[in-house]
Amino acid sequence: MKQALILLVNENIIVKDPNDAEAYYNRGLAYANKEDYARAIADYNQALRLAPGHADAYYNRGLAYANKGNYVRAIADYSQALRLAPGHAEAYYNRGLAYANKRDRDRAIADYNQALQLDPNLADAYYNRGLAYWNNGDWDRAIADYNQALQLDPNLADAYYNRGLAYRNRGDRDRAIADYNQALRLNPNLARAYYSRGNAYTDRGDRDRAIADYSQAIRLTPNLVEAYVNRGLAYANKGDRDRAIADYSQAIRLNPNLAVAYYMRGLVYAGKGDWDRAVADYDQALRLNPNYANAYSNRGFSYINQGDYDRAVADYNQALRLNPNYAEAYVNRGLAYYYKGDYARARVDFEKALQFNPNLTQARNNLEVLRKME
Repeated sequence: MKQALILLVNENIIVKDPNDAEAYYNRGLAYANKEDYARAIADYNQALRLAPGHADAYYNRGLAYANKGNYVRAIADYSQALRLAPGHAEAYYNRGLAYANKRDRDRAIADYNQALQLDPNLADAYYNRGLAYWNNGDWDRAIADYNQALQLDPNLADAYYNRGLAYRNRGDRDRAIADYNQALRLNPNLARAYYSRGNAYTDRGDRDRAIADYSQAIRLTPNLVEAYVNRGLAYANKGDRDRAIADYSQAIRLNPNLAVAYYMRGLVYAGKGDWDRAVADYDQALRLNPNYANAYSNRGFSYINQGDYDRAVADYNQALRLNPNYAEAYVNRGLAYYYKGDYARARVDFEKALQFNPNLTQARNNLEVLRKME
């Protein structure tokens, strides 16, 4: 109702005086508040034709372009606003957001810095600079910025959530969980916080809590593919293969191009001794990701169990081309050679595996078997 009144008032002013730049500007603000960005931009255009030095018109037209996803024009308008009004902290902040959306994090950080010099109480600038640092892998600076944002705004659920992500990346799972807890107290519908807390519980080996959190994330966001994948992994690690397969299958229904879901389901089929289905899933994973070394290696192991040693060797060859330090692939290729009766090549592979992983018991045991055969 308020925006409609503002529109009406400014339309009457424009009818009486078509050269009133402020009336166009104010009507543009009203359109923007109604999320009618095309009309807002048209009015800001008219305001700027009449008053080319109107910094706020450039700034707000930049906001409208940003809301339409046109970050190039948004940046141009914020820049013009800053030339006219160099102390405009919000213009630096929003230009930083536009650079961040273009993945130009260095320029984004520079703009957040400038915004904070002008307004040290701009919590959102600390928060978004923290995001930029997080995306750069600078966990310590990200945490410092989230801390500052939370001092200014203790109810910023996303800051707790993202600080939790940074703590987890630093290996501090307890602090990560504490932050996810706080984020969820502030926003009980934050599905990604349940999902991420589930990941932290998985890191701690607490599969039941992980499953509960993934399940809650799925209830809130039924299309959260990664929650199905990770819950499937938790079920698999608990030995509940049927539920694991069901979760991987659901992930595949939601995203048929998700190579990891085929791969993980293949592992579970292999654990059930269903080598044909395992091979079929590894095949699909490799069609989607031809550089998936683990999929070649595990398909090779399925071929060994099917007695197809030549195909097994071919798959291990490919896995080792992709990852020359893959100790387990050397062990299993050695097994394939062993079953083919090529003991010399088997020995070379077992020894090579131990070069990359001296603690690989299977390689030592296999070498002992060969030694006793001499």
